Amino acid sequence: MYDANPLIRHLRAASLDREGALFATRPGADPVGYGELFAGAERMAAALVSRGVAPGDRVAAQVDKSLAAIQLYLGTVMAGAIFLPLNPAYTEAELAYFIGDATPRVFVCNPVRRESLRAVAGEATVLTLDGEGRGSLADLAAGHAGFEPIERKPSDLAAILYTSGTTGRSKGAMLSHENLYSNSLTLRDYWQFTAEDVLIHALPIFHTHGLFVATNVALLAGAQVVLLPTFDAEAILAAMPNATALMGVPTFYTRLLADARLTPDLAANMRLFISGSAPLLVETHEQWEARTGHRILERYGMTETNMSTSNPYDGARIAGTVGPPLPGIEARVTLDNAEIPLGEIGVLEVRGPNVFQGYWQMPEKTAEELRPDGWFITGDLAKIDSNGYVTIVGREKDLVISGGFNVYPKEVETLIDDLPGVLESAVIGVPHPDFGEAVVAVVVPTEEGTDAASIQAALSEHLAKFKQPKHIALMDELPRNTMGKVQKKALRETFAQLFT
Repeated sequence: MYDANPLIRHLRAASLDREGALFATRPGADPVGYGELFAGAERMAAALVSRGVAPGDRVAAQVDKSLAAIQLYLGTVMAGAIFLPLNPAYTEAELAYFIGDATPRVFVCNPVRRESLRAVAGEATVLTLDGEGRGSLADLAAGHAGFEPIERKPSDLAAILYTSGTTGRSKGAMLSHENLYSNSLTLRDYWQFTAEDVLIHALPIFHTHGLFVATNVALLAGAQVVLLPTFDAEAILAAMPNATALMGVPTFYTRLLADARLTPDLAANMRLFISGSAPLLVETHEQWEARTGHRILERYGMTETNMSTSNPYDGARIAGTVGPPLPGIEARVTLDNAEIPLGEIGVLEVRGPNVFQGYWQMPEKTAEELRPDGWFITGDLAKIDSNGYVTIVGREKDLVISGGFNVYPKEVETLIDDLPGVLESAVIGVPHPDFGEAVVAVVVPTEEGTDAASIQAALSEHLAKFKQPKHIALMDELPRNTMGKVQKKALRETFAQLFT
């Protein structure tokens, strides 16, 4: 029954012997078994097909996290369609771009937004689904039973995820069945997930981290999931004694560290804490290990590639690095399109079965970033050491060129973050009449008395003059997106007129 649809076949086959087993527990809801999970996904697939969804069509979903939303993802793939998850925080103007670009056959949204989004939906059929799994799509699905997955090839598209658009218009990354399955299988084995695991799932599912890493890995392992609608420190701490793994972003760990209940005893049953989507401070690594006895495993990926590197499960987890390439994946660093020696900083490129198929309806952009021989130009500045460990230095577009000299923001940020009285920092370049760009540091202090002058004085002892900030601004917090990434574009806009 499942032989013709690669992604669903593998996800479903991994749980065949788990039919009577528990898949997910949710606050305030009855537990859901694997059998019920896939039966609901089949009903979703049948409902979509009844509304005209055909192989290759897009199904866009701007819905809250729920079990039904996961079944919608699985059902879309069963129907041979392409899943397009959208952040529930997107405005009508933002949605208009995504819907207009992807032209979905069906658009699923929250019932309370149905009327306001009718115009945005264009010719798409509008169905609804709320955070409790209720709505017109759920009602439609309830009238169906059973579904034989539509035939798809490994190279056929399973999903389109739009990039965050921090440097311009968002691009739709096209991900195939093989892209998603191969990466999830690699991660399951590399991180040693089994049917005995209980994963705390507090990530959003409109992003590759929560949907294609956390969810797919759990499904392939036949593991249980504690499905939380959002990050909730109270709920995570309550789940930890009976769980074995947590996947999170750095903000998860800093907020949990602020709770005195986080102790080695509380984390005694846990075997793995994973962090990604944004850099984890060395200080957070050290504090977490001191408080729990566990060393966080940091990994690296992108919308276009899912996961490419990871610190090892067995072996040295080195703070400040994202580990070596995953099995079957290659990584190299280039400068002016030529590979450079180990230890030198350049642009990170990756190649493997995880790398996407290109950008939706953007062949020119695809050609710029995806080489004919399969190497993807990530745009991240990095270096690789003699053991293969990758260290991300920053984004290529974040590189500051001041007076003709290259300044790597990460180098300056690391020094600032290590200063007493500093929580974190972000270093950017802004227009300057004499230097072209000036280095500006935006700093979040942890205590009163931390001032720009003392930070500047400390940096002067360690940095060449051209690397030193020409302005230091103190802020209560740094702007971030939903996955915890610092939005340097917003900071550059804030301080754009500082010297002009």
